[in-house]
Amino acid sequence: MIAARAAFRSAQATVQRRGFQTTRAQLSSPYHYPEGPRSNLPFNPKTKYFAFRYWGFMAVGFGAPFGIAVWQTYRPRS
Repeated sequence: MIAARAAFRSAQATVQRRGFQTTRAQLSSPYHYPEGPRSNLPFNPKTKYFAFRYWGFMAVGFGAPFGIAVWQTYRPRS
C-alpha cells in the first residue's frame, strides 16, 4: 500500500515537472506546409475575378440538378 502511494506520488511529480511546449515548425520537412490565413486553400481568393468565378461555380452546382430534371422530363420517351 505504501509502495503504491509512493509510485503514485512519483508519477504525479513527473507529470507536474513535465514542460508542455510547442516547437517551431520544421519547414524543411516535405510533410509540413506553410501556415497562416488562406494558405490551405486550393484557390486564391485575392484575384480580380474571384467573386464572379465563385458565384458562377455555386450557380452551376445548384442549377445543374434542376436543369437535368427538366431535360429528362421533356426528352422523348424511347
